[in-house]
Amino acid sequence: MTPFGAKLRALREAKGVTLTDLARALQVSPAYLSALEHGHRGRPSSGLIHQVNEYFGLIWDDAEEVARLARLSHPRVVVDTAGLSAEATALANRIAREIRRLPPETIAALEAVLDGAAAAEGQAARSRPQARSSSR
Repeated sequence: MTPFGAKLRALREAKGVTLTDLARALQVSPAYLSALEHGHRGRPSSGLIHQVNEYFGLIWDDAEEVARLARLSHPRVVVDTAGLSAEATALANRIAREIRRLPPETIAALEAVLDGAAAAEGQAARSRPQARSSSR
């Protein structure tokens, strides 16, 4: 399941809408919506995202969240490790092999590690002295 698929299913279930009824309203096939929900299809088009937001009456932050989840929802990810260390390439390959077996708690822990690393890098970048540009 993709992040967009999970959100779409949650929206449908919260409103009591069947897959068939939503498909009819969005003018797509129920099979397509099912494939989106189950992660068998890639990112939805911006037009479909707009239709989903309109159908469920989502605005502002909620609509942007649906669009953000759609951007994160490509089920076949390619990781380019060209130019990175051998360890980075080995890690990427190991994750690709083992991700199906990881329990949700482990995935959440890995995300927390990556979030912490990104936050630390952002903090380090903010504390570095800025290079001054001369206007001569």
